[in-house]
Amino acid sequence: MDDLLAEQIDYYRVRAAEYDRMLQHERRYDSNGLDPNSSDRDTRELAVVEARLHQLAPIGDVLEIAPGTGAWTKRLATLADTVTAVDAAPEMLDILRHRVPAPNVNTITADVLGWTPDRRYDLVFFSFWLSHVPADRFDEFWRIVRAGLKPDGRVFFIDETKWDGAEAHERQTGDDRGTTVRTLEDGRTFRMVKVYHRAEGLQRRLRSLGWSASVRAAGDRIYSGLAS
Repeated sequence: MDDLLAEQIDYYRVRAAEYDRMLQHERRYDSNGLDPNSSDRDTRELAVVEARLHQLAPIGDVLEIAPGTGAWTKRLATLADTVTAVDAAPEMLDILRHRVPAPNVNTITADVLGWTPDRRYDLVFFSFWLSHVPADRFDEFWRIVRAGLKPDGRVFFIDETKWDGAEAHERQTGDDRGTTVRTLEDGRTFRMVKVYHRAEGLQRRLRSLGWSASVRAAGDRIYSGLAS
């Protein structure tokens, strides 16, 4: 693991409580689902991809990569037989276990980019994680996904297509790896990765790696993808 990715993990370890407060404020843990009529653009778009996820149910055994504090784990637990949530930040998983005390959810502390799945799953799921994978680790990451997927399994993922400059805590450096500087509430700064994919380009790249993939926008900023 290189220094940039190590610093990205450190960032999310330190940010866990701050991240949880943000999701509470944005009502991401709501059991009734996301409001498609919300005044918040991202909430409306996430409601679209939430509906797409529900269309896949039942989804059997799920591997969730980089679940954070469990906003999507909570939804997956109601649709799946089991959910195995893998995150490099134990602080995130501590909060997840509090937020999602479901008996069918298990957690593993591991850096997914250096991890080998010990079994295969019906669905591999990740939200707002693919943009944290450097361009030079993209192919390797999808090999890891394939290793954890049953032959007839599916991959469902959610992310954002662009950064609109509205987040004062984020500053992009413009290098090829997507290095970005993020600032915490207490003023500390960390480097991390943020690579924004466009739906059509991402779909082509996945197909070049042998995936059957459909990537669809949910609105102006957020997209979801389904691959097998």
